[in-house]
Amino acid sequence: MSSGAGENFWTTLPLGREVRLLAHDANGLAAFAKPAGVLSHPNTPKDEPRSLLQARYDLESEAYRWTDAGGVARQLCLLNRLDSATSGVILVARDEALAREIRAQFLRKQVRKIYLALVFGRPHVARQVWRDRLVIEKRAATVRTQRGGHIPAECEVSVAQAGARDSGLTLLRLEPRTGRSHQLRVQCAEHHLPIVGDQTYGNFPKNREFAKATGEKRLFLHSFETDFAYEWKGRKFTFAAKADMPPEFGAFLAKG
Repeated sequence: MSSGAGENFWTTLPLGREVRLLAHDANGLAAFAKPAGVLSHPNTPKDEPRSLLQARYDLESEAYRWTDAGGVARQLCLLNRLDSATSGVILVARDEALAREIRAQFLRKQVRKIYLALVFGRPHVARQVWRDRLVIEKRAATVRTQRGGHIPAECEVSVAQAGARDSGLTLLRLEPRTGRSHQLRVQCAEHHLPIVGDQTYGNFPKNREFAKATGEKRLFLHSFETDFAYEWKGRKFTFAAKADMPPEFGAFLAKG
């Protein structure tokens, strides 16, 4: 199976709905901008039309596989995941060995990730570090996380932009130092700054009021920037990608 080579590979990908290529390097690392509502990978073949790539996904190898127009077998390995409701930067690699190395860096917490979240309320201080203990329950295909367990969760939090006074909204910059399932959504809720549109952990009355006033029901959580250094074939490299903040985040901040 060929992982592809050259620019032609990156310009002929079977990209999902509104998915954009942000960056790629000579080693085959790449970043996409994933829209809200798009799956990181399909769980069943019927999910393929609403996934990152419109291609078959192998759960065991964590790789998309397809045959291009020239009949050549291609693949891209998924390096991280975002909830379908979360937009922003998501990473892939052409080479399976490189994919294993970058996944290991995620586990070693060597990948810097920055998120933006539009939340109800205003923090008491402009910058702080949240340190919580979580419990994570996985039942079938459902994951639920809550405070009060023994799993450490840490995140650096700062105010990126205060909304108009009458809006009751704040844009937070979140830099997680741990990578727990639903960590940011749970920590925001537990610190009384629920993310707008969070249908699982958020403020349900405020979500309904916001949706009625704006017509917007998305989760306002966005993977804004990812960067890291890595070593490959005896050489050192850096990789960085940024997905611009969706325009609706700023639009609602300005409205009272």
